[in-house]
Amino acid sequence: MLYYLFEYLEKHFDLPGGGLFQFLSFRSGLAALLSVLISAFFGRKIIDFLRKKQIGETVRDLGLAGQNQKAGTPTMGGIIIIMATLIPVLLLAKLDNIYILLLIVTTLWMGSIGFVDDYIKIFKKDKEGLKGKFKVVGQIGLGLIVGWVLYFHPDVTVRENSTTASFQTSIEKVEKKDIKSTRTTIPFFKNNELDYADFITWIDKDLAPYAWLIFIPLVIFVVTAVSNGANLTDGIDGLAAGSSAIIVFALGVFAWVSGNVIFSDYLNIMYIPNAGEMTVYISAFAGALIGFLWYNSYPAQVFMGDTGSLTIGGVIAVIAIASRKELLIPLLCGIFLAENLSVVMQVSYFKYTKKKYGEGRRIFKMSPLHHHYQKSGFHESKIVTRFWIVGIVLAILSIVTLKVR
Repeated sequence: MLYYLFEYLEKHFDLPGGGLFQFLSFRSGLAALLSVLISAFFGRKIIDFLRKKQIGETVRDLGLAGQNQKAGTPTMGGIIIIMATLIPVLLLAKLDNIYILLLIVTTLWMGSIGFVDDYIKIFKKDKEGLKGKFKVVGQIGLGLIVGWVLYFHPDVTVRENSTTASFQTSIEKVEKKDIKSTRTTIPFFKNNELDYADFITWIDKDLAPYAWLIFIPLVIFVVTAVSNGANLTDGIDGLAAGSSAIIVFALGVFAWVSGNVIFSDYLNIMYIPNAGEMTVYISAFAGALIGFLWYNSYPAQVFMGDTGSLTIGGVIAVIAIASRKELLIPLLCGIFLAENLSVVMQVSYFKYTKKKYGEGRRIFKMSPLHHHYQKSGFHESKIVTRFWIVGIVLAILSIVTLKVR
């Protein structure tokens, strides 16, 4: 809203300094600063409110060190992250930008699912919360919306260079035009672009309009997988918030360069018109996570609950897909992937050995992976710090893919 206000004031009243709001870098920096301040200031008030209403965590006895001390710690702190993200975005972003609108919908959609889950756990005294099938339905619903919008909306385009040659002058002319495309980026490969339409047009070129049959299911899978990965990672103080902040920062770099004509041309990467505006949202989101970490670091004064973790995963997935970097998720979100795989491996192996030997066996001492290290005697603050270090290395490797191919 402030963007449009200052645009109007500068246009009609020649307001000094009003032009600053035209700069993406200024609005992004301001969004990050504002979100940190909101989460730090209002975070304390929300925590006090949650404690007053006795909205605390119910801890299941898993035999982990220091576990019982966490009982009663306020949860549903994801509200802090959502509020500290949306307020700066509504104030500073271009609200007619399709990517910003999609991210706002994602935040509210996943936040609502997480809120319902936390509400059932706390107020209905049901430790299982919202049934898994309803969570999956909600994730699939968001994936359908995101996939449909990214595939069919006219403002979601990429810029293509077409070269024409004149036989009279022997001069080549390069024309740039924005087109609808299902192309994405393949990391570490030369000519690193893949068109999802190729998975169906090899049968018949006329099937190109039906590429959404490939694209939308892929979006659903990515949204579901990443949101579940973030949810599983939220098991010890500061792990999910810190790891997510690192991932979001790297995605901010991708959104910035992909949405900038000069940088995308210099780096020889796909230029995505209007995608740069996502940087404002990403900056606000990263600031909200850092501000939340102030209260969530060990020993945590508040937990994000599913209200926060499902929102984080959904937003990260949508940013990656919108910036055409979803194939980088296994690398960039390696922490989430490891947590997901540890659970899948543990459950699968347990069922397999129980069927074969009549007794279930385990690969890890406990899953998700961070609990394995807790069971091994590592203090949770050391586990979190080392996971952050791994996350930073993965983020650097992901950013390096801009030139290594």
